[in-house]
Amino acid sequence: MPAADGPTTRDQAAAPPPLAAQFLYGATSMAQCPRDALPEVAFAGRSNAGKSSTLNRLTGRNTLARTSKTPGRTQLINLFATAGGGRLVDLPGFGYARAPKAQREAWERAVRQYLSRRENLAAVVLVMDCRHPLQAADQAVVDDACQRGLPLLALLNKADKLSRSRQAAVLRAAAAALPATAEPLLFSAATGIGVAAARGFVARQLAMADATASRVLPRSP
Repeated sequence: MPAADGPTTRDQAAAPPPLAAQFLYGATSMAQCPRDALPEVAFAGRSNAGKSSTLNRLTGRNTLARTSKTPGRTQLINLFATAGGGRLVDLPGFGYARAPKAQREAWERAVRQYLSRRENLAAVVLVMDCRHPLQAADQAVVDDACQRGLPLLALLNKADKLSRSRQAAVLRAAAAALPATAEPLLFSAATGIGVAAARGFVARQLAMADATASRVLPRSP
């Protein structure tokens, strides 16, 4: 396990290239999402978990997803096209208490509807603050993914803020609490802990889903 101050030299050397992606548009609901067969990997998490920073780190673009010191800035279902043909999806953050109640409820409905009904969804990346993991809203995301049998990567973000022994304890606790279809991973959008493994997970899920779709659906000429 890497130390809390950043990734090891071996981690950096083995890191796959950034996930090449570009912004498409923001949708207010699943009904506005593209109607096609391209696979999508969705990023979900509480408003203060560092979800947008995680997307930027994985894609190697500091401004791809909008970040702010004020939680709750992701208010749409933001879609990003990847070079491989699939999409990354930045879902609205949940749990932001300063937004009006009606707005918070609308965001939560959009997230739950997408996670439970979006046919393009190939896998979920759940971003959590490793100091406060698996809260009730996080568990709802895990449950949605589990019910659909979707692979889920549980990123324990901000791992750089913990000692090495605390990192190990948090990782063990998450592994014990998560279902078999979920994989916990220590991560830091700030220092790069876990970036190689997270990039690999997303790339594999998009590639596997695209290969499956190509066997089922005819390709456009």
